[in-house]
Amino acid sequence: MNNTREVEVVVIGAGQAGLSSAYHLRRTGFEPERDFVVLDHAPGPGGAWRFRWPSLTYGKVHGMHALPGMELTGADPGRPSSEVITEYFTAYEETFGLRVRRPVDVLAVREGDGGRLLVETSDGDWSTRALINATGTWDRPFWPRYPGQETFRGRQLHTAQYPGPEAFAGLRVVVVGGGASGTQHLMELAPYAAATTWVTRREPVFREGPFTEEFGRAAVALVEERVRQGLPPRSVVSVTGLPLNDAIRQALADGVLDRQPMFDRITPDGVEWADGRHVDADVILWATGFRAAIDHLTPLKLREPGGGIRVDGTRAVADPRVHLVGYGPSASTIGANRAGRAAVRDIRRLLAGEPGGGNGPRRAQEPAEPSRPTEPVAV
Repeated sequence: MNNTREVEVVVIGAGQAGLSSAYHLRRTGFEPERDFVVLDHAPGPGGAWRFRWPSLTYGKVHGMHALPGMELTGADPGRPSSEVITEYFTAYEETFGLRVRRPVDVLAVREGDGGRLLVETSDGDWSTRALINATGTWDRPFWPRYPGQETFRGRQLHTAQYPGPEAFAGLRVVVVGGGASGTQHLMELAPYAAATTWVTRREPVFREGPFTEEFGRAAVALVEERVRQGLPPRSVVSVTGLPLNDAIRQALADGVLDRQPMFDRITPDGVEWADGRHVDADVILWATGFRAAIDHLTPLKLREPGGGIRVDGTRAVADPRVHLVGYGPSASTIGANRAGRAAVRDIRRLLAGEPGGGNGPRRAQEPAEPSRPTEPVAV
């Protein structure tokens, strides 16, 4: 018996990108469960935010942009961001009736019958005419490999496993990575650890002055050019540099952010450079970023020789039925919101059989937004 269920659109992932996409589908007349379905592998709402470490409070979050249609207001900056944003996403899903299915693991997306895509999951299969992939990066932490890594007798962990600074009390910690997470970890760890060492592959760039809209557009354009060429996307932060705020200035003055070049090998009791210099370590904390979680799309053969998926806006160039939201230039929270709207607009054209799309019934003009609270929700 064929138990494959049919919908017009499948959305994979219910973080910022997935919820934004689902909102715009709902707003343009697509009904949850009838016309589209949202699949999420997490046990509850919150996207990657629900897994962030407790010491990352809401006040420390940079650039968290509200989801479309409902502001996030009144949040206590001292509360863990995992709690604040999980509550906000929960209220958002309920307010707009998005009916996210979870926990559901998407195993593979492959060519189906009649020009449709087949989405294979831990909860059965779905046949769909279009796909919005909004799986982000949290599930694919990047672990570099260095000689001797397997001999290290201490603990190695990634930012994705970071438990908070108290766990490193009295320990000698090597932090690897020049991004925002690496610097945040160092500044948190310093009062607890016996010693910290900061190593990066490249000299970190600290940016003076405000982050203007013009500067942001230029940074996003650099990331966008990479994905247009089919190269793996870099983060927007990698091209903007690190904001030089008061906390960073103090950490530089205190010697906490004393950057060292990348070590050459790992020894059983620490790390070592080619010139013979050695640092003893109990912990190596890899703040080395994440990669796009898109392995389930492998059967569609979307990857370019450069290793990435070439996209035009959000649409995969190799398959116009597939949209990647929260990938590359749309990986920021505000970028994900805009990309969700753009993807839905493009999918409507595809389903209506307009130029550049496939065949399908034409939908009515966009109705008014779904009902929402008259006052912003406080969390």
